[in-house]
Amino acid sequence: MQLQFRSWMLAALTLLVVFLIFADISEIEEEIGNSGGRGTIRSAVNSLHSKSNRKQILKFLDAEKDISVLKGTLKPGDIIHYIFDRDSTMNVSQNLYELLPRTSPLKNKHFGTCAIVGNSGVLLNSGCGQEIDAHSFVIRCNLAPVQEYARDVGLKTDLVTMNPSVIQRAFEDLVNATWREKLLQRLHSLNGSILWIPAFMARGGKERVEWVNELILKHHVNVRTAYPSLRLLHAVRGYWLTNKVHIKRPTTGLLMYTLATRFCNQIYLYGFWPFPLDQNQNPVKYHYYDSLKYGYTSQASPHTMPLEFKALKSLHEQGALKLTVGQCDGAT
Repeated sequence: MQLQFRSWMLAALTLLVVFLIFADISEIEEEIGNSGGRGTIRSAVNSLHSKSNRKQILKFLDAEKDISVLKGTLKPGDIIHYIFDRDSTMNVSQNLYELLPRTSPLKNKHFGTCAIVGNSGVLLNSGCGQEIDAHSFVIRCNLAPVQEYARDVGLKTDLVTMNPSVIQRAFEDLVNATWREKLLQRLHSLNGSILWIPAFMARGGKERVEWVNELILKHHVNVRTAYPSLRLLHAVRGYWLTNKVHIKRPTTGLLMYTLATRFCNQIYLYGFWPFPLDQNQNPVKYHYYDSLKYGYTSQASPHTMPLEFKALKSLHEQGALKLTVGQCDGAT
C-alpha cells in the first residue's frame, strides 16, 4: 500500500512539473504574440546593463581561460572523465594534444559588437546577412553552412562551434571520401577562425573528434582549435540557476552568449527562435539549412530552449543584448 502511495505521489509531482513547464512556455509564446508578430521585438543595447550583466557572469567563470584547455595543463595519455558521463573516460590523444592552444585564443581580446548566430529557420528570408557581417566578431554554431544562405545569415565567421554529433548528422560519419572532402572543404573555409570543439562533454564523440583532429593536422587546415575547459558547463549552468533560470543543459547558443559577455561590449543575437511557428502561424524550420525535426517541449530533450529564450528576451528588454527574431532593418 505504501509503495502504491509513493508511486501515485511521484506521478502527481511529475505531472505538476510538466504542467508548470508548459504553462511557462505558453506564457512566453503569449508575450511574444502580444508584441505584434515576427520581428517586432525591439530594444537598443544599453552599455550600463551590459556591464552589469558581465560583472555577474564573471563571478562564475572567466571566458578567456574557460574557452579552452591549454597545452600546459594536459599531456598525451591523460585520462579525462566526461562531464555528463562521469563513469566514462577518454585518453588525451597525441593529435588532440598537438591541437591544444598554448594560450587562450581570446587572450586580451575585446570587441565593440558581437553577433551570435543561432541556426533557427527564423533566419530564412530575414535579410540579416549584411548586418551580421558588419559586427566586429561573429560567432556561429555547429558548422552551419553559410555560403548558400549568405543573404540571410552572412558569411563572416570568427568562431564556430562543432559538437561531435554534427559529424554524424551533417557529414554522414565520413563514411567515404566524398563526405570527408565535404568536411575538409568546410574546415578550409573557416580560414583562420576559432574552431570550438566540446571534446570532453559526453561519451560517444571521441572517435568523431579524433577524425576531425586528424584531418586538420594531415591537411594543415588553417584554424585555431579550442576545446572548452572541464568546468565551463557547470559554471555557466550555475550562473543561470543562481538567476532562477532552471535549465537542464545549456544549449550551444546560451554557452556562446555567456562566454561572449567577457569580450564583447554589445551582443546581438540572430536565429534564436525555439518555436515551430512564427507569430503569423507560419511554420519555422528547426534549422535553416536542413529538415531535422525537434521537440522543443519534449521531456527527453537535454535542453529547455523556450525557457532559455525567455531569459534572453528578458535581457533584451533590459538592454543587455539585442535579440532579432525576424527581418533585419533595411532588408527587402
